[in-house]
Formats: sequence, structure tokens, C-alpha cells
Amino acid sequence: MARLSVLHFPDKRLHLKAHEVEVIDEGIQQLIKDMTETMYYYDGIGLAAIQVNVQKRIIIMDLSGNDEPKNLMVFINPEILSRIGKVISEEGCLSIPGIYVKVLRDEVIQFKYLDIQGQEHKVECKGLMAMCVQHEIDHLDGKVSVEYLSPLKQNLIKKKMKKLFKPV
Repeated sequence: MARLSVLHFPDKRLHLKAHEVEVIDEGIQQLIKDMTETMYYYDGIGLAAIQVNVQKRIIIMDLSGNDEPKNLMVFINPEILSRIGKVISEEGCLSIPGIYVKVLRDEVIQFKYLDIQGQEHKVECKGLMAMCVQHEIDHLDGKVSVEYLSPLKQNLIKKKMKKLFKPV
């Protein structure tokens, strides 16, 4: 396994749209292992392939608490099928470390995805899982959570990120 570099806002590559995974081969399985190592290294709860500069529709998540066993979830080609209600969630992101953004999200979602063996599943979820799935699917669609903010707030965050991650 290898730890991957995470792209940081306002990197333009975060705005690319991810492509469907056609075949779940050894390369995709290795990517998922590397994404997992990366997410755990940075203490994240979710990571989209686009955040590590791979334009594939893959997200991973682990919503377990610090005192719980790890519970890695892998969603390949996730697609939201239905949405119910609205809720405001406060979200962090590995691509904008240290910044938390309030975002209006759907309260309950139903989505479908392929697992690592290529089997299709449909899941209904709410709470943290629904928020995280929506957040990561936004990444796959080329959207970063700060884009829900006003242009003024986006520019402040952009300046902060550029200063924090300026080239050496």
C-alpha cells in the first residue's frame, strides 16, 4: 500500500468529473487500498478518488468512532436514487483541512453502488452516512463543499489554502 497525495482547494483538478469504473481489476483494488491508507493517515472519514487525482467514481468511508473497530465501506459508481428532507450539516474535508463548512444536505437518501466484487447494492441512509455520501459524490461530480458558501467566504478560504500549501 502507498499513501497518496491529497489535492487541496483551490486545485483545478478537484473540479474534474470522475468517470464510471468499467472493470474492477487489480488496479482498482490497489487504488482502494492506497486510498484507505491515505484516509486513515489523515484521520478522515471519507475520501473520493478525485481527491487523490484519480478520475474514477470511487469513494471510501469509515464512520466508526475512535473506540470502535474500523468499518471500511467502499462504494464504486455511487448514484443517488432518491432524496427526502433537508438538514444543515457541518462538514470538514481532507482537501480543505481545518475548515468546516455548513452545507444544506438531503436528510435521507437512497443510493446504489457496486461493491469491490462488482455486486450492486441499494442502501437508504440518514445522519452522518447520508451527509458523507453526498459530500463524496459532490467530489466525484467536481464540486467542493466550500462552493456552497458565498463568493467572499470562498475567496477567504482560497487565500488561506494557498498560503498554507504554497509551493516550496
